Amino acid sequence: MIFPRCAARLVFLATLAVPVCMAQQAAGPSLQRQIDDLKDGQRRMLEELEAIKGLLKERTATGGPALPKAGSPLSVNVFREPFKGASGARVAILEYSDFDCPYCARYATQVFPRLDADYVRTGKVKYFFRDLPLPVHPDAQFKARIARCAGEQGKFWEAHDRLFADQRPFDPAALAKLVRDLGLDAAAFNASLEGGKYAENIRLSVASAERMQIQGAPAFLFGTLNAEGQVLSVTKVVLGAESYESFKETLDALLASSASTPAPEAIRVASASACE
Repeated sequence: MIFPRCAARLVFLATLAVPVCMAQQAAGPSLQRQIDDLKDGQRRMLEELEAIKGLLKERTATGGPALPKAGSPLSVNVFREPFKGASGARVAILEYSDFDCPYCARYATQVFPRLDADYVRTGKVKYFFRDLPLPVHPDAQFKARIARCAGEQGKFWEAHDRLFADQRPFDPAALAKLVRDLGLDAAAFNASLEGGKYAENIRLSVASAERMQIQGAPAFLFGTLNAEGQVLSVTKVVLGAESYESFKETLDALLASSASTPAPEAIRVASASACE
């Protein structure tokens, strides 16, 4: 696998964790659409695991790092990204995720609720979300648009929770039920969804992940925000869903550090910004 060359002055610590869904160009969309079938679901997970093994072997053989290293911290523009938490929080997480990835769903339903209760709702951490729909999951981009269209009516996170709780494909009846359950204005929602709104935002989100050599989901960028809350100075990157305890250790260290450190200056890095 060939990773793109990044700017020489971008640096951050990358931690590789599995399981993680990886993009697979060879997977056939027609097979993936049968995800309601148990055997097909098992086959898909095995394919993803084989892709992970291949990636790890290649990295070991080449001696290449999971992510590039160089001379200064990576700064990521998070202006106008969907977020949850206190607007003034300095410590932040930026998640890249895929609504059809089983590992993303496991994180979203088992780990994220605890982080949300202990760090986000308490005002300690600001939580950002970016879409990374993988080619192996043909319905993921459509679901990403559903969540963003729901976000126009203040229901992004409610849609986020529902989509990860039930990853079956949407038919018209299921989509109509989601709209009713979330209490959305159906006409406004349908107009936004059918008009293809947010397709470009999602494309930019995917492109930003590719520039940072993030090619699997979920992925997490930890760091601190500048005074305006628009730029994230990244100190650690985790590929794959880890345990709550691992997230807690990283967040507690960042919170302790940020309490005694002046807010970083705003630094805009075009190669790392998206979704503006």
